[in-house]
Amino acid sequence: MKQNDAYLLIDQPTAIPVPGGKQIHEYLGRVNTDTDRVSVARMEAPAGWSEPAQTPAFDEITIMLDGQLQVTINGKSLEISAGQVLSVNRGTRVQYENPHGKMAIYWAICIPAFSLELAGRDLLESSG
Repeated sequence: MKQNDAYLLIDQPTAIPVPGGKQIHEYLGRVNTDTDRVSVARMEAPAGWSEPAQTPAFDEITIMLDGQLQVTINGKSLEISAGQVLSVNRGTRVQYENPHGKMAIYWAICIPAFSLELAGRDLLESSG
């Protein structure tokens, strides 16, 4: 990683282990670069993965690269596919899952940066 007053060049992400086989590779955020302004992470969600519903205190942008995700927003489900971008405003109840038979690969951008405290997750079991 190279940094000065004008830029930050990130050579590699930090892998963040999570249950359920999901892989998180954070490039920018609280773990890899010690910033709370924004997080940028590449995600790989295997078939069958899900996480608890949450009402985060951050905006989240999902950029789909491959596969599909099912996203439930305020009780209504929608599918997002490769090539689509979804922006969910902070304070919105949302749940992400991959009930499909193929790995979903996407970028997640959170403003401010993701943290478990800001995620506002339901206290239910999940696989991710």
